[in-house]
Amino acid sequence: MSSKVYFSRRGAGNDGESTTDKIRRLFDAAGLGDCIHEGDLTAVKVHFGEKGNDTYINPVYVRQVVEKIRMFYGKPFVTDTNTLYNGSRHNTVDHLTTAAEHGFSPSVTGAPVIISDGLRGDHFRMVRIDGKHFIEVKIGGDIASADSMIVLSHVKGHCMAGFGGAVKNLGMGCAPIPGKADQHRGMCPAVNQATCSACGKCMVACRQSAVSIKSVAEIEKEHCIGCGECIAGCPTGSLGYDWKRDLVTFMEMLTEHAFGAIKGKEDRVGFMNFLLDITPDCDCVPWSDSPIVPDIGILASRDPVAIDAASVDLVNSQSGISGTRILTNLNPGEDKFRGVWESTDGLIQVRYGQEIGLGSGSYELIEI
Repeated sequence: MSSKVYFSRRGAGNDGESTTDKIRRLFDAAGLGDCIHEGDLTAVKVHFGEKGNDTYINPVYVRQVVEKIRMFYGKPFVTDTNTLYNGSRHNTVDHLTTAAEHGFSPSVTGAPVIISDGLRGDHFRMVRIDGKHFIEVKIGGDIASADSMIVLSHVKGHCMAGFGGAVKNLGMGCAPIPGKADQHRGMCPAVNQATCSACGKCMVACRQSAVSIKSVAEIEKEHCIGCGECIAGCPTGSLGYDWKRDLVTFMEMLTEHAFGAIKGKEDRVGFMNFLLDITPDCDCVPWSDSPIVPDIGILASRDPVAIDAASVDLVNSQSGISGTRILTNLNPGEDKFRGVWESTDGLIQVRYGQEIGLGSGSYELIEI
């Protein structure tokens, strides 16, 4: 069964409509207000952007959603969870500082900012999903406690997931640090023994004591969380992910966490995807590269799988921008995200999401 996805193109058009007006109209057209009951504590799930990144969703856009929630008598709070890797959002103090520097303050968004997995990422609830990989998943405590949720996702490329949209924002974004580690255990790096110099820098970089040095580096899979710190620390490029071996498992683990993030409030969650500044990398990197396709517009739906499927199709319908990180698949109809990250397959999220009942990969696109 097809799900409805509502779409508004980028640009003011002949009537001079602003982006903020488009967001409000999309919210109404998609029936996102029906997710909100009077008195709801409503999470507005966003990504604040790593320090140095500047292509996260504009906090002024977030305010439009906050104000719409208040019109339905909800009590919104803007939220995210802490990161697995060390950076400007690894704990709540640094995370809130970064969020404020990027404009996510109550004076701009109109709502308080709460980091949902606590000071050090250890505040979470276990949610039973009975999945293929997980019986239970860990979800940030305040997201799990929220009565309803509106998920605002910046669509962009991702080195492991292929692309980030609503499903990734739910799966990785709503998980606490231990939940993120659970997902990344599906991506244990492999060692190229022919080039490894046994220098030990990967062992120093590993925070899980999963690396030992013998004649070459060896990684203990039971301790590895797949964070990639050892890969970044290797001076000879001898460590890397085995995409053929591990990609599907990682993506399915991520999607099962997305299922857990909405478990218990399936009819109380709405989604908006922003197809603006479609960069090759996630907003987790401390920079923003040039967009790989032109700005497209904004989508809204009650279905996270359908909105991601529509987002990918709209991105692929564009011509890639030459001179950017997209090196192949520049023609309309070709897979743009694989033109940047050739080893990934972002549509695993869509296929597996439909398989487990997270949503429908079939959609009806309604332009407003």
